[in-house]
Amino acid sequence: MNRQRLAKIDHEIQRVLGTLISQELKDPRLGFATVTRVETTQDLKHARVFVSVIGDRHVARQTMDALTHAAKFLRGELGHEMKSLRSVPELQFVEDRSTERAISVSKTLREVMEHVHD
Repeated sequence: MNRQRLAKIDHEIQRVLGTLISQELKDPRLGFATVTRVETTQDLKHARVFVSVIGDRHVARQTMDALTHAAKFLRGELGHEMKSLRSVPELQFVEDRSTERAISVSKTLREVMEHVHD
């Protein structure tokens, strides 16, 4: 499958899963989660779903557990929403901590700049 088509599929899966997670899942373990990107294999059999979670490590772990638990449900709903896919990929949820790292780096840079100006 060409790269451009795969990128479109990844983006559409990201959009649909983001909506499903925020509107359809009622698991109390689920924190504020954002689907940041999706990487689907060439054969469309597997998709890694990167999720950013707002909160501490406990909240993040609980949220990832809830998403893993709901993977079959989400895959089924994804199939209903994305009729153009002949087969719906298996979903693997991966915590995306890049936002957390960016905030940490930004804070460190701010602290360094404050010390330079002292």
